[in-house]
Amino acid sequence: MLTNIMYVTVDVTDQDRALKFYTEGLGLEKRIDHPGPEGRFLTVGVPDGPVEIILWSQPPAGGQPDEKRPGAAAGPLILESDDLRKDFEVFRRRGVTFDQPEPEDYPFGVRIEAVDPDGNRISLRQQRRWNRADG
Repeated sequence: MLTNIMYVTVDVTDQDRALKFYTEGLGLEKRIDHPGPEGRFLTVGVPDGPVEIILWSQPPAGGQPDEKRPGAAAGPLILESDDLRKDFEVFRRRGVTFDQPEPEDYPFGVRIEAVDPDGNRISLRQQRRWNRADG
């Protein structure tokens, strides 16, 4: 069963400028700032709030116009599940279309992308449950 809205994405042209606006201007707190192969993963959120806003910027490659690339960025909506593999089977039986045949394991947990009737990607995720041995 889906349990939470985890992230929402806001497209920005300058992540540092956006970070300053959201933190200093609006009083949100920086949550995650992690460089990655597909761009900088930067989030802010209301202190003690469950939802985070991804401040996402992906410059066009080689000065070319930005083109949509499947899997290049998080979907516009990210929903959290407490048992994604189980939910995946339920959703698939209901006719939901996915970009992969099965959910994938990542360091942060499990994820798969669904596609709505208009082609918008919806990220479905289950966070990794950390234990003391993980550090």
